Amino acid sequence: MSEIITAAMIVIGDEILSGRTKDKNIGHLADVMTAIGIDLKEVRIVSDDEDDIVAAVNALRARYTYVFTTGGIGPTHDDITADSIAKAFGVPCEYDEKAYRLLEAHYAQRGLEFTEARKRMARMPVGAEHIDNPISIAPGFRIGNVHVMAGVPSIFQAMLDNVVPTLKTGAKMLSAMIHCPFGEGVIGGPLAEIQKAHPDTIIGSYPKFLDGSFWTELVVRARTQEALDAAAGDVQAMVNALKAKQP
Repeated sequence: MSEIITAAMIVIGDEILSGRTKDKNIGHLADVMTAIGIDLKEVRIVSDDEDDIVAAVNALRARYTYVFTTGGIGPTHDDITADSIAKAFGVPCEYDEKAYRLLEAHYAQRGLEFTEARKRMARMPVGAEHIDNPISIAPGFRIGNVHVMAGVPSIFQAMLDNVVPTLKTGAKMLSAMIHCPFGEGVIGGPLAEIQKAHPDTIIGSYPKFLDGSFWTELVVRARTQEALDAAAGDVQAMVNALKAKQP
């Protein structure tokens, strides 16, 4: 019998509990976990309170194979997730040299000051490993069985794409990337129809901005090559059809 692999999620932020921000990450994580054979068993939403975060992390990491957190790793004073995770594991929270260099170079390239607030995003529990952030550079991190990621949905999804290949799963997740020269506003409708037609896959779209133009990176994920090829083929056909309509 295959090992049962479980997961829990902690959504961190007063803005979620107050209703100012509507969470979009729970559903996405649930979809991904289901597709790769991991049972998402519990989701907790906690405030920006260190004791509450520590209690939730320690309770869930002891009970489930994996824990995923979102929110609270930005540059502001209430972004206390890194400190709280460090406290839960009983280790210091310090500037990570690699993260510091990445962010320093990133802001220098943009001609922006690497302020003390921005430097906060380079702080991690000692012993943590990076979770790459291809969108805004500031990394998440992994310590033990806890994966700490951003709350911004597009960044969370991109980070999760980097985490999935490292997880023990019920079935290996395969993926294919399709370049799309159109923005999400153009492809949203037909892409949704393709997703409905291929319920055994997960199709992600990641908007990009380069050289004054928008484009989208489309990622198709599936547990079997057959399902992946079918969905990716339909996505590529959609892109080709849109290109053909261009004047």
